[in-house]
Amino acid sequence: MSSIRIGELLVKQGLLKPDQLAHAVEEQKKTGSARLTGVITQLGYLKENQILRAMEKHFAVPGVEVSSFEIDPSVIQLIPRDVCDRNQLIPLQKAGNTLVVAFADPSNIMVKEDLRFITRCKIQAVVATETAIAASIEKYYGGNISVKNLNTVAEAMEEEYSATATATEVIDSDSGGEEAPIVKFVNQILGDAIIKKVSDIHFEPYEKRYRVRFRIDGNLIEATQPPQGTGAAIASRIKIMSKLDIAEKRRPQDGRLKVRTKKGREMDFRVSVLPTIWGEKVVLRLLDKSNLQLDMTKLGFEEDDLKLFKSMINLPQGMVLITGPTGSGKTTTIYSALAELNKPDVNISTAEDPVEFNLEGINQVQMNPDIDLNFSSALKSFLRQDPDIVMVGEIRDLETAEIAFKAASTGHLVVSTLHTNDAPGTVIRLTEMGVANYIITSCVNLVVAQRLVGKNCESCKVPIEVPAQTLINLGVPPGEVGDYKLMRGKGCSNCNNSGIKGRLAVYELLAMTEKMKEAILKNASTGQLRFLAREQGMKTLRRSALLKLKRGQTTIEEVLNASVKDT
Repeated sequence: MSSIRIGELLVKQGLLKPDQLAHAVEEQKKTGSARLTGVITQLGYLKENQILRAMEKHFAVPGVEVSSFEIDPSVIQLIPRDVCDRNQLIPLQKAGNTLVVAFADPSNIMVKEDLRFITRCKIQAVVATETAIAASIEKYYGGNISVKNLNTVAEAMEEEYSATATATEVIDSDSGGEEAPIVKFVNQILGDAIIKKVSDIHFEPYEKRYRVRFRIDGNLIEATQPPQGTGAAIASRIKIMSKLDIAEKRRPQDGRLKVRTKKGREMDFRVSVLPTIWGEKVVLRLLDKSNLQLDMTKLGFEEDDLKLFKSMINLPQGMVLITGPTGSGKTTTIYSALAELNKPDVNISTAEDPVEFNLEGINQVQMNPDIDLNFSSALKSFLRQDPDIVMVGEIRDLETAEIAFKAASTGHLVVSTLHTNDAPGTVIRLTEMGVANYIITSCVNLVVAQRLVGKNCESCKVPIEVPAQTLINLGVPPGEVGDYKLMRGKGCSNCNNSGIKGRLAVYELLAMTEKMKEAILKNASTGQLRFLAREQGMKTLRRSALLKLKRGQTTIEEVLNASVKDT
């Protein structure tokens, strides 16, 4: 349905004023948006469901909110993406020989006849908004590439991006004439991931299909399903680009690759290849230095917590520990601290596995277990390199812990990480590892536990109402419930219709006060340490997340995912 027709329809039904339509059309031209309905909803003139009800009334067919459908992949395969894009439609479900299809314009009889011929099914038409259909096409088709058009995909990306591997290398002996399309396909995936600010790419082989998934803002979404038989060639292409052994298909391999644009922009990828029963699974971690947030004021620290953190990392000696599970943003916090400390008169050495970002002015060492270069051996060497500040990627064992604590007690500032659930639990983890209580109290200055919460999309967030009891159950004091102004992203093209755009860290800072040291020396439990820390003003992870909820920066679901309930 054309933009003019939908606009006239809304005016005719009295839902939109002529001047509002004119403004929306003008705004559409300015922004280059393909969908007038999307502009109308963004301007706040109408809601999506109001437009849908108007279309339902006009066409006299049922209206559906396609976002509420979980469409089976077998149904999606019945209609090619180019047909869906061209005619603004998407198949929803199949019952017997009847296929339910959502149309932006269900009056188009010719398209229905074409679909009946393509699918060999009776077509039952329903109506949906063009914005909702476009979002579902992107969700379920992604960059889906068929064998037929694999040869032409991503030609623009191939011109824009060049990998470090040589162009003359062969992918695999059995790939034959498929080499060119596979190269284009991999370049397309890498380029698409960079544009969408993906953190990880998963290439996953299964018995009857092969899929590619992107992790965006912590959530995995399916990007495409390339032809099943191309899995081995895709894995080989990536292994060649990252200089791994393409003949070795039985053991895990790790590597790196670099992509460079003709404009000079570079992107590093960390590559992990893992053999599974159906082939090699490949995961790429994007290491985009341009997205690395080194400004500590923008990480998510509360004002008083940031002041405490800065004061502790600027002490001449001692230890600062950053804790949390994998993917909680520890690396970003550590790099922001190192960037703060990185001055011409300071010698900083880091032992990392792997080195994720190269920082000018910092001596970074990559661990290599094949030559016995591990955290403990690197630390021993650092102490002979006249360091002021030492960063250890992770304290994994007692030997590493002993050397790190020795460095912290002999005039060096040591920054490291541990995998623990919260800040008080870090103390117990160290004692279980074999570190004496008196060493912990004499060396540790600060323990920081952290998690990540998704940020509400600024382009589409709207106020929402929730029952007061819901907030109280989260841990909000009853007297503060009225202060909470909750927001939620309703989903738009800017956030891939997720409502979440970007992430913030929530922090829990445990300072080593005199009372805390006394409790540790008396072998206090995790619960006792947590109670004491809260008495002394520590904001728990839950409390930190609730403060962001209060300001409308995140959602209740993100608060629940990021923290355990305070006890």
